[in-house]
Amino acid sequence: MKISYNKLFKLLIDKDLKKTDLVKGAGISAGTLAKLSKNESISMESLIKICSFLNCDIEDVVELIRE
Repeated sequence: MKISYNKLFKLLIDKDLKKTDLVKGAGISAGTLAKLSKNESISMESLIKICSFLNCDIEDVVELIRE
């Protein structure tokens, strides 16, 4: 399975936020942001920080794509 964070980036657009706002607001690193941009795995801790900052659930951020 592949991971997609397209839902996250759409949510940022809907909330009129930039990726830098996500880094600062959620307290994630630039490296984590790079992984998100490449649809790579990140830690559950980072996902929780993102969801807490955006006030959403994990399924609003990440999607599993079956190959």
